[in-house]
Amino acid sequence: QALSEIEGMGGRGSNLQEMRVQLLAKRRVDMPSFCNPSGFQRSPYLSARGNFANIFQGSTEEGYKAYHADKYDEDKNPNGIINFGTSENKLCFDLMSKRLTQADMNVMDPSLLQYPDWKGHLFLREEVARFLTYYCKAPAPLKAENVIVLNGCGSLFSALATVLCDPGEAVLIATPFYGGITQSIFLYGNVKLVYVYLDSKITGTSTRPFQLTVEKLEKALQDARAEGVTVRALILLNPQNPLGDIYSLSELRDYLEFAKRHELHVIVDEIYMLSVFDESATFHSVLGMDRLPDPQRTHVMWGITKDFAVSGIRFGTLYTENQDVVNAVASLCYFHGVCGPVQHKVAQLLRDRDWINQVYLRANHARLKAAHTYVTDELKTLGVPFLNRNAGFFVWIDFRKYLKTGTFEEELLLWKRFLDNKVFLSCGKAFECSEPGWFRIIFADKTHRLQLGMQRIRKVLEEREQEMLAEEKEQPCQSDQDGKADSTDEVIFVSRHQDPTCASSSSLGDLIGLLQQQMRSSDWLQKNTAEQFA
Repeated sequence: QALSEIEGMGGRGSNLQEMRVQLLAKRRVDMPSFCNPSGFQRSPYLSARGNFANIFQGSTEEGYKAYHADKYDEDKNPNGIINFGTSENKLCFDLMSKRLTQADMNVMDPSLLQYPDWKGHLFLREEVARFLTYYCKAPAPLKAENVIVLNGCGSLFSALATVLCDPGEAVLIATPFYGGITQSIFLYGNVKLVYVYLDSKITGTSTRPFQLTVEKLEKALQDARAEGVTVRALILLNPQNPLGDIYSLSELRDYLEFAKRHELHVIVDEIYMLSVFDESATFHSVLGMDRLPDPQRTHVMWGITKDFAVSGIRFGTLYTENQDVVNAVASLCYFHGVCGPVQHKVAQLLRDRDWINQVYLRANHARLKAAHTYVTDELKTLGVPFLNRNAGFFVWIDFRKYLKTGTFEEELLLWKRFLDNKVFLSCGKAFECSEPGWFRIIFADKTHRLQLGMQRIRKVLEEREQEMLAEEKEQPCQSDQDGKADSTDEVIFVSRHQDPTCASSSSLGDLIGLLQQQMRSSDWLQKNTAEQFA
């Protein structure tokens, strides 16, 4: 729709400024909300489609640009930006660099330097099938003929959107979600996203914040159809980025049954499946289910980028029993192939199960758990709520109490303030979160960077607290912001503990302000009513 409107204005010959209001108004079905056509001048060198791609940018791109221009380095640039925004595992370079440089990796057969089967070399697809059979706990051996290899899961999303949807059709996805998916399916194929908005409130059939339910899926699907949007597929992220949720088997079955009822394809992204770092949490792969409700419309993705801490090696794999989908995606593999020597290295890595189980996964899980514990302990000390999960590299944090009016404009200002103080986070808007004030922080980093980054975050939050206390003194009757996180076992909140000696030297006004702030951040008064005491 957006492209056709650009073309209707003349494409190459028109200014895109006058489209700004109407494009942003059609947020859900036409343009991702982090596109920014404001102040944009069309390029005479680009097509309408090229001009549209050129305005596809947002806070994440601004943050990455600033980060790459001023990267933190312990020796060369200690005052540079620390990156807590990119979901990368930086804890296992020692293990991976040693394994990837061993003798069995350094093979250069003639076949590796020639054009392969575009779906991937057979030796690699066979190894992927064995690997997924084992780690996904498949009830029967998976088949190499159902495996396709591409250069990353972004390429897989793009290819699947292209072969499953026509331009202008849509895919269903729950928010918040990893924003890169929008770019993958929208820019190439002009496939829309229909959002299933989740929030932190625990109501109805929900038992945890941001819980995806079939009722919410049904509502989003029916609303889209009422608007004339054709929905072809559902995307599930498991473990979920940025929440860290792991879906139970019953939840997965419910989602797949929903999709079957409506004849929707299901694209399941399991790229963090081996990054569940606590024994109390159990991951269930769709490929491990005894029976898939609709196997011909169920497509599972995985890659080594996250689980093996090698985001610089572009490798993703698709498993689907639908040979029509296999052949259609294979026709696009020419554009997204993995080079032969890398295919050899990946196959060697995946077949070394003793090293994976006895060395890598043990060390990786222990390091992830220690880093997660450090960051969450710091958040508890700061009195900041967060979702307590045990999968992935991220913590979903509730900074809503630092927003006075609770708007996305305020969220962006807080994000920029963190960036100005040399720490790069991801704000909730980048994940299409429906509630302003949520942020994602990546904890899979070395201790010295975590310590310095958390110090910088603390500085910003303490300054913001003082500003808000000063504003409250000037406007003591102003109503408090609604909608703080539900206080359940799922959302952790620990009040700030103040040293008694420090408290005694504080002014009465400061103490009252601190008490007011703690009361706003807690649901103690709601839970402990006079009736309950009686």
